[in-house]
Amino acid sequence: MAVNFPPETEYVTIPELCERWGTSPGKLHRLIEDRQLAAVRLDGVLRIPAEFAGPEEPLNSLRGTLLALHDAGFDDEEAVGWLLARNDELDERPIDALLAGRKSAVRRATQALAF
Repeated sequence: MAVNFPPETEYVTIPELCERWGTSPGKLHRLIEDRQLAAVRLDGVLRIPAEFAGPEEPLNSLRGTLLALHDAGFDDEEAVGWLLARNDELDERPIDALLAGRKSAVRRATQALAF
């Protein structure tokens, strides 16, 4: 399924995030594999939505949400698309709710997706 990402979304590349966090590409790829961070390939380049990346590490509440989305059958692109799209149940984008500390509401919204 093709996912359309909001055009206003800002992204960082693996090299940019390595520089910001002072880490290696291998470590970032492991964070993505472990679902602590999510990335999508755009124009052939692996990119991470900037909102997923804090100043020194991934957004803390992201991992549980990514795991719930994958349990509901979402692939990486679909999970990123869901987090960045406005959600009627939340009345905002799920990533905005996570950034505001409302991870319980986001997790409730993911539970309905599995059915």
